[in-house]
Amino acid sequence: MAEHKITELMGDGISPELSKSVHTVINALSVKLEIEQIDLTLENRRKDKKIYDATLASMTHTDATLKYPTATETESPNKIIRERCKFSVIHRPCVTIPGVPTNFKKPIDIDIVRVATGGTYDDAGRRIGLHSAVSVRVIEHLPCRQAAQFAFQLAGKRGRTVTSSSKYTIQQATDGLFEEAVSEVARGYSFIKHKRVLFDALLAELAMHPEKVQIVVCPNEYGDFLSDSAAGLVGSLGLADSSSFAYREDGSISMAMFDPAGGTAPDIAGKDLANPTAALFALCSMLIFLGEVETGAKLKTAILDCIGEGKSTKDLGGPLGTQGFTAAVIEKFVAAK
Repeated sequence: MAEHKITELMGDGISPELSKSVHTVINALSVKLEIEQIDLTLENRRKDKKIYDATLASMTHTDATLKYPTATETESPNKIIRERCKFSVIHRPCVTIPGVPTNFKKPIDIDIVRVATGGTYDDAGRRIGLHSAVSVRVIEHLPCRQAAQFAFQLAGKRGRTVTSSSKYTIQQATDGLFEEAVSEVARGYSFIKHKRVLFDALLAELAMHPEKVQIVVCPNEYGDFLSDSAAGLVGSLGLADSSSFAYREDGSISMAMFDPAGGTAPDIAGKDLANPTAALFALCSMLIFLGEVETGAKLKTAILDCIGEGKSTKDLGGPLGTQGFTAAVIEKFVAAK
Protein backbone atom coordinates (compact mmCIF):
# COMPACT_ATOMS: atom_id res chain seq x y z
CA MET A 1 0.00 0.00 0.00
CA ALA A 2 1.41 3.38 -1.03
CA GLU A 3 1.99 5.96 1.71
CA HIS A 4 1.86 9.75 1.51
CA LYS A 5 2.06 12.45 4.16
CA ILE A 6 -0.40 15.32 3.82
CA THR A 7 -1.38 18.46 5.71
CA GLU A 8 -5.05 18.97 6.53
CA LEU A 9 -6.11 22.57 7.26
CA MET A 10 -9.27 22.58 9.37
CA GLY A 11 -11.74 25.44 8.93
CA ASP A 12 -15.07 26.84 10.06
CA GLY A 13 -18.79 26.20 9.54
CA ILE A 14 -19.32 22.97 7.61
CA SER A 15 -15.59 22.18 7.54
CA PRO A 16 -15.69 19.50 10.28
CA GLU A 17 -18.42 17.66 8.35
CA LEU A 18 -16.44 17.89 5.12
CA SER A 19 -13.38 16.57 6.91
CA LYS A 20 -15.36 13.68 8.39
CA SER A 21 -16.61 12.78 4.90
CA VAL A 22 -13.11 12.90 3.47
CA HIS A 23 -11.65 10.79 6.29
CA THR A 24 -14.42 8.21 5.90
CA VAL A 25 -13.66 7.91 2.19
CA ILE A 26 -9.90 7.76 2.76
CA ASN A 27 -10.39 4.77 5.05
CA ALA A 28 -11.97 2.91 2.11
CA LEU A 29 -9.09 3.59 -0.29
CA SER A 30 -6.13 1.35 -1.04
CA VAL A 31 -3.85 4.30 -0.31
CA LYS A 32 -2.39 5.19 3.07
CA LEU A 33 -2.41 8.89 3.91
CA GLU A 34 -0.62 10.07 7.03
CA ILE A 35 -2.47 13.23 8.00
CA GLU A 36 -0.97 16.16 9.90
CA GLN A 37 -3.86 18.35 11.04
CA ILE A 38 -3.63 22.12 11.58
CA ASP A 39 -6.42 24.07 13.31
CA LEU A 40 -7.18 27.12 11.16
CA THR A 41 -10.58 27.84 12.68
CA LEU A 42 -11.36 31.47 13.41
CA GLU A 43 -11.34 30.76 17.14
CA ASN A 44 -7.85 29.29 17.02
CA ARG A 45 -6.54 32.02 14.71
CA ARG A 46 -7.64 34.58 17.30
CA LYS A 47 -5.75 32.73 20.05
CA ASP A 48 -2.63 31.52 18.25
CA LYS A 49 -0.71 34.37 16.64
CA LYS A 50 1.85 31.93 15.22
CA ILE A 51 -0.65 29.60 13.56
CA TYR A 52 0.42 30.61 10.06
CA ASP A 53 4.04 29.81 10.89
CA ALA A 54 2.94 26.33 11.95
CA THR A 55 0.81 26.05 8.81
CA LEU A 56 3.68 26.89 6.49
CA ALA A 57 6.06 24.57 8.37
CA SER A 58 3.66 21.67 7.94
CA MET A 59 2.89 22.41 4.28
CA THR A 60 6.62 22.64 3.53
CA HIS A 61 7.50 19.13 4.70
CA THR A 62 4.40 17.19 3.59
CA ASP A 63 3.60 15.97 0.09
CA ALA A 64 0.40 17.98 -0.40
CA THR A 65 -2.25 19.93 1.51
CA LEU A 66 -6.01 19.56 1.77
CA LYS A 67 -7.80 22.70 3.01
CA TYR A 68 -11.40 23.32 4.08
CA PRO A 69 -13.33 26.63 4.02
CA THR A 70 -12.25 29.24 6.56
CA ALA A 71 -14.16 32.30 7.78
CA THR A 72 -12.72 35.73 7.04
CA GLU A 73 -12.81 38.30 9.83
CA THR A 74 -10.18 41.02 9.52
CA GLU A 75 -7.88 38.86 7.40
CA SER A 76 -8.31 36.31 4.64
CA PRO A 77 -6.62 33.00 5.49
CA ASN A 78 -6.64 32.11 1.79
CA LYS A 79 -4.73 35.28 0.91
CA ILE A 80 -2.23 34.81 3.73
CA ILE A 81 -1.55 31.17 2.81
CA ARG A 82 -1.23 32.11 -0.86
CA GLU A 83 1.36 34.75 -0.02
CA ARG A 84 3.25 32.65 2.55
CA CYS A 85 3.45 29.65 0.23
CA LYS A 86 4.15 31.78 -2.85
CA PHE A 87 1.37 30.10 -4.81
CA SER A 88 1.42 31.46 -8.34
CA VAL A 89 -1.07 29.22 -10.18
CA ILE A 90 -4.66 28.24 -9.37
CA HIS A 91 -6.47 25.54 -11.37
CA ARG A 92 -10.27 25.30 -11.33
CA PRO A 93 -11.91 22.59 -13.47
CA CYS A 94 -15.61 23.08 -14.18
CA VAL A 95 -17.70 20.42 -15.89
CA THR A 96 -21.38 19.68 -16.37
CA ILE A 97 -22.47 16.85 -14.07
CA PRO A 98 -25.39 14.65 -15.14
CA GLY A 99 -28.06 14.71 -12.44
CA VAL A 100 -27.38 18.28 -11.32
CA PRO A 101 -30.24 20.67 -12.11
CA THR A 102 -29.11 23.81 -13.94
CA ASN A 103 -30.59 26.75 -15.83
CA PHE A 104 -27.94 26.33 -18.53
CA LYS A 105 -28.63 23.49 -20.97
CA LYS A 106 -25.38 23.23 -22.95
CA PRO A 107 -22.58 20.98 -21.63
CA ILE A 108 -19.48 22.67 -20.20
CA ASP A 109 -16.01 21.17 -19.76
CA ILE A 110 -13.55 23.95 -19.00
CA ASP A 111 -10.25 24.19 -17.13
CA ILE A 112 -9.58 27.65 -15.74
CA VAL A 113 -5.94 28.41 -15.00
CA ARG A 114 -5.57 31.60 -13.01
CA VAL A 115 -2.46 33.59 -12.15
CA ALA A 116 -2.66 33.53 -8.35
CA THR A 117 -0.83 36.79 -7.73
CA GLY A 118 -1.13 40.41 -8.74
CA GLY A 119 -3.95 42.01 -10.65
CA THR A 120 -6.07 44.28 -8.47
CA TYR A 121 -5.96 41.92 -5.48
CA ASP A 122 -2.51 42.80 -4.12
CA ASP A 123 -3.37 46.42 -3.37
CA ALA A 124 -6.44 47.40 -1.33
CA GLY A 125 -6.02 50.96 -2.60
CA ARG A 126 -6.33 54.27 -0.81
CA ARG A 127 -8.65 57.25 -0.67
CA ILE A 128 -7.54 60.53 -2.22
CA GLY A 129 -9.43 63.44 -0.76
CA LEU A 130 -13.19 63.09 -0.25
CA HIS A 131 -14.39 61.73 -3.59
CA SER A 132 -11.58 59.72 -5.21
CA ALA A 133 -9.69 56.49 -4.65
CA VAL A 134 -6.82 54.73 -6.41
CA SER A 135 -5.17 51.29 -6.38
CA VAL A 136 -2.13 49.86 -8.14
CA ARG A 137 -2.55 46.89 -10.48
CA VAL A 138 0.55 44.72 -10.77
CA ILE A 139 1.26 41.97 -13.32
CA GLU A 140 4.50 39.99 -12.92
CA HIS A 141 6.13 38.07 -15.75
CA LEU A 142 7.20 34.92 -13.84
CA PRO A 143 3.80 33.85 -12.42
CA CYS A 144 2.24 34.54 -15.82
CA ARG A 145 4.77 32.20 -17.43
CA GLN A 146 4.13 29.56 -14.76
CA ALA A 147 0.37 29.75 -15.29
CA ALA A 148 0.83 29.50 -19.05
CA GLN A 149 3.19 26.54 -18.65
CA PHE A 150 0.60 24.77 -16.50
CA ALA A 151 -2.14 25.49 -19.05
CA PHE A 152 -0.17 24.18 -22.03
CA GLN A 153 1.01 21.08 -20.16
CA LEU A 154 -2.60 20.36 -19.21
CA ALA A 155 -3.68 20.92 -22.82
CA GLY A 156 -1.06 18.42 -23.95
CA LYS A 157 -2.37 15.80 -21.52
CA ARG A 158 -6.02 16.38 -22.40
CA GLY A 159 -5.62 17.02 -26.13
CA ARG A 160 -7.22 20.44 -25.82
CA THR A 161 -6.77 24.04 -26.96
CA VAL A 162 -5.60 27.01 -24.88
CA THR A 163 -7.25 30.41 -24.77
CA SER A 164 -5.50 33.31 -23.05
CA SER A 165 -7.93 36.00 -22.00
CA SER A 166 -7.58 39.53 -20.62
CA LYS A 167 -8.29 43.13 -21.65
CA TYR A 168 -5.02 43.53 -23.49
CA THR A 169 -6.36 46.21 -25.86
CA ILE A 170 -7.26 48.48 -22.92
CA GLN A 171 -4.82 47.46 -20.17
CA GLN A 172 -1.99 47.48 -22.67
CA ALA A 173 0.90 47.56 -20.18
CA THR A 174 -0.34 45.06 -17.58
CA ASP A 175 -2.49 42.67 -19.61
CA GLY A 176 -0.14 43.18 -22.52
CA LEU A 177 2.69 41.81 -20.35
CA PHE A 178 0.51 38.83 -19.41
CA GLU A 179 -0.21 38.04 -23.07
CA GLU A 180 3.49 38.38 -23.95
CA ALA A 181 4.38 35.81 -21.29
CA VAL A 182 1.74 33.40 -22.57
CA SER A 183 2.94 33.82 -26.15
CA GLU A 184 6.53 33.05 -25.11
CA VAL A 185 5.39 29.77 -23.58
CA ALA A 186 3.09 29.01 -26.53
CA ARG A 187 6.06 29.01 -28.91
CA GLY A 188 7.33 25.90 -27.14
CA TYR A 189 4.01 24.14 -27.73
CA SER A 190 3.47 24.69 -31.44
CA PHE A 191 1.39 21.49 -31.62
CA ILE A 192 -1.26 23.03 -29.33
CA LYS A 193 -3.71 25.55 -30.74
CA HIS A 194 -3.62 28.87 -28.87
CA LYS A 195 -5.75 31.98 -29.32
CA ARG A 196 -6.22 35.30 -27.54
CA VAL A 197 -9.74 36.42 -26.67
CA LEU A 198 -10.79 39.61 -24.91
CA PHE A 199 -12.29 38.73 -21.54
CA ASP A 200 -15.74 40.21 -22.17
CA ALA A 201 -15.90 38.35 -25.50
CA LEU A 202 -14.84 35.15 -23.72
CA LEU A 203 -17.78 35.43 -21.31
CA ALA A 204 -20.14 35.76 -24.25
CA GLU A 205 -18.54 32.79 -26.02
CA LEU A 206 -18.86 30.65 -22.87
CA ALA A 207 -22.58 31.39 -22.77
CA MET A 208 -23.23 30.92 -26.50
CA HIS A 209 -20.64 28.31 -27.58
CA PRO A 210 -19.21 26.61 -24.46
CA GLU A 211 -17.76 23.80 -26.57
CA LYS A 212 -15.23 26.30 -27.95
CA VAL A 213 -13.93 27.15 -24.49
CA GLN A 214 -11.59 24.42 -23.24
CA ILE A 215 -8.53 25.58 -21.27
CA VAL A 216 -8.42 29.25 -20.31
CA VAL A 217 -5.43 31.02 -18.73
CA CYS A 218 -5.98 34.53 -17.40
CA PRO A 219 -4.82 37.08 -14.81
CA ASN A 220 -5.85 36.90 -11.17
CA GLU A 221 -9.17 38.72 -10.91
CA TYR A 222 -10.38 37.57 -14.35
CA GLY A 223 -9.83 33.96 -13.27
CA ASP A 224 -11.73 34.58 -10.07
CA PHE A 225 -14.75 36.00 -11.93
CA LEU A 226 -14.69 33.31 -14.61
CA SER A 227 -14.41 30.44 -12.12
CA ASP A 228 -17.52 31.40 -10.19
CA SER A 229 -19.45 32.20 -13.38
CA ALA A 230 -18.67 28.79 -14.85
CA ALA A 231 -19.60 27.07 -11.57
CA GLY A 232 -22.95 28.84 -11.66
CA LEU A 233 -23.58 27.65 -15.21
CA VAL A 234 -23.09 23.99 -14.21
CA GLY A 235 -25.41 24.39 -11.25
CA SER A 236 -23.52 25.06 -8.04
CA LEU A 237 -20.41 26.68 -6.61
CA GLY A 238 -20.50 23.82 -4.12
CA LEU A 239 -19.43 21.38 -6.84
CA ALA A 240 -16.14 23.09 -7.68
CA ASP A 241 -12.71 22.18 -6.35
CA SER A 242 -9.53 24.20 -6.66
CA SER A 243 -5.80 23.46 -6.81
CA SER A 244 -2.99 25.91 -5.98
CA PHE A 245 0.67 25.46 -6.92
CA ALA A 246 4.03 27.00 -6.05
CA TYR A 247 7.20 26.42 -8.07
CA ARG A 248 10.94 25.98 -7.64
CA GLU A 249 13.44 27.82 -9.82
CA ASP A 250 13.77 24.77 -12.09
CA GLY A 251 10.02 24.89 -12.84
CA SER A 252 9.03 21.89 -10.73
CA ILE A 253 6.16 22.11 -8.26
CA SER A 254 7.36 22.80 -4.72
CA MET A 255 3.99 22.94 -2.96
CA ALA A 256 0.39 22.00 -3.81
CA MET A 257 -2.89 22.68 -2.02
CA PHE A 258 -6.34 21.29 -2.86
CA ASP A 259 -9.62 22.67 -1.54
CA PRO A 260 -13.35 22.97 -2.19
CA ALA A 261 -14.15 26.36 -3.70
CA GLY A 262 -17.29 27.01 -1.65
CA GLY A 263 -17.62 28.84 1.65
CA THR A 264 -18.21 27.90 5.28
CA ALA A 265 -22.06 27.83 5.04
CA PRO A 266 -22.60 28.45 8.78
CA ASP A 267 -26.40 28.33 8.34
CA ILE A 268 -26.33 24.58 7.66
CA ALA A 269 -23.32 23.63 9.80
CA GLY A 270 -23.88 20.59 12.01
CA LYS A 271 -27.18 19.66 10.34
CA ASP A 272 -25.95 16.88 8.02
CA LEU A 273 -26.95 19.06 5.04
CA ALA A 274 -23.52 19.95 3.66
CA ASN A 275 -22.68 18.68 0.19
CA PRO A 276 -19.17 17.12 0.41
CA THR A 277 -18.81 16.72 -3.38
CA ALA A 278 -16.30 19.56 -3.86
CA ALA A 279 -14.20 18.38 -0.91
CA LEU A 280 -14.19 14.86 -2.33
CA PHE A 281 -13.29 16.23 -5.77
CA ALA A 282 -10.38 18.04 -4.08
CA LEU A 283 -9.33 14.71 -2.58
CA CYS A 284 -9.46 13.15 -6.08
CA SER A 285 -7.28 15.92 -7.51
CA MET A 286 -4.80 15.51 -4.67
CA LEU A 287 -4.60 11.74 -5.18
CA ILE A 288 -3.88 12.23 -8.89
CA PHE A 289 -1.19 14.80 -8.04
CA LEU A 290 0.39 12.30 -5.63
CA GLY A 291 0.60 9.76 -8.45
CA GLU A 292 -2.42 7.72 -7.34
CA VAL A 293 -4.06 8.33 -10.71
CA GLU A 294 -6.17 5.17 -10.88
CA THR A 295 -7.56 5.61 -7.37
CA GLY A 296 -8.30 9.30 -7.88
CA ALA A 297 -10.06 8.67 -11.20
CA LYS A 298 -12.03 5.73 -9.81
CA LEU A 299 -13.19 7.79 -6.83
CA LYS A 300 -14.29 10.67 -9.06
CA THR A 301 -16.26 8.26 -11.24
CA ALA A 302 -17.99 6.88 -8.14
CA ILE A 303 -18.98 10.42 -7.06
CA LEU A 304 -20.30 11.30 -10.52
CA ASP A 305 -22.21 8.01 -10.81
CA CYS A 306 -23.92 8.59 -7.46
CA ILE A 307 -25.05 12.07 -8.46
CA GLY A 308 -26.15 10.86 -11.90
CA GLU A 309 -28.30 8.16 -10.27
CA GLY A 310 -29.97 10.68 -7.95
CA LYS A 311 -28.06 9.48 -4.88
CA SER A 312 -27.16 13.06 -4.01
CA THR A 313 -27.57 15.59 -1.24
CA LYS A 314 -30.71 17.68 -0.80
CA ASP A 315 -29.24 20.83 -2.38
CA LEU A 316 -29.07 18.87 -5.64
CA GLY A 317 -32.57 17.49 -5.30
CA GLY A 318 -31.51 14.18 -3.79
CA PRO A 319 -32.66 12.50 -0.56
CA LEU A 320 -29.31 12.16 1.23
CA GLY A 321 -27.47 14.03 3.92
CA THR A 322 -23.70 14.47 4.15
CA GLN A 323 -23.09 11.09 5.76
CA GLY A 324 -25.58 9.27 3.55
CA PHE A 325 -23.97 10.61 0.38
CA THR A 326 -20.51 9.71 1.68
CA ALA A 327 -21.68 6.14 2.33
CA ALA A 328 -23.19 5.93 -1.17
CA VAL A 329 -19.90 7.05 -2.74
CA ILE A 330 -17.94 4.47 -0.78
CA GLU A 331 -20.38 1.72 -1.76
CA LYS A 332 -20.08 2.70 -5.41
CA PHE A 333 -16.27 2.91 -5.19
CA VAL A 334 -15.91 -0.50 -3.56
CA ALA A 335 -18.31 -2.14 -6.01
CA ALA A 336 -16.44 -0.83 -9.07
CA LYS A 337 -13.97 -3.21 -10.69
